[in-house]
Amino acid sequence: MVEPDSPTEHAHRVPVPNWIAVLARVFAGLGGLTLLAMMFVIVASVTLRGVVGRPIPGDFELVEIASAVTIFCFLPWCQITGGNVLVDFFTQRSGPRVNHLLEALGDLIYLLIAALLLWRLVHGGMEMRLYGEQSMVLRIPIWWSFIVVLPAMALLTLSCAATMIGHLRAARA
Repeated sequence: MVEPDSPTEHAHRVPVPNWIAVLARVFAGLGGLTLLAMMFVIVASVTLRGVVGRPIPGDFELVEIASAVTIFCFLPWCQITGGNVLVDFFTQRSGPRVNHLLEALGDLIYLLIAALLLWRLVHGGMEMRLYGEQSMVLRIPIWWSFIVVLPAMALLTLSCAATMIGHLRAARA
């Protein structure tokens, strides 16, 4: 079990299996590279618009697809590092056991939502591939983004389960 680096201010972090932490880092790195590529596309498009008067064709489509990939890639890392928003106004004075139980409950709810989204994303991706849905200008098959989004969402689901188990163990200790 490995406890992720860089604790957040209020989260009660718990250790997660090493392989989940490694995969979450890999996906976060992929998300960072995608964000960097998106930044270069935006800068190039704005520069071309200002200098030549014509932006990169379909720049908004590239940014839209890259934004989805980036967000989904960052979600597992955010979960295992306790980076999600935590409202602890009413629980500041509660003991660690109560806080871990409440966080386990929150992780359970997030796990159910992530599993539901994963299930629907699988069906949505299959339908987009079946129907050949493409972006308007560049004609990029939309389902291509699901090649990264689906494993990232599956990893988020596993991350939620791992943190929930970690919080339940911490509440028992």
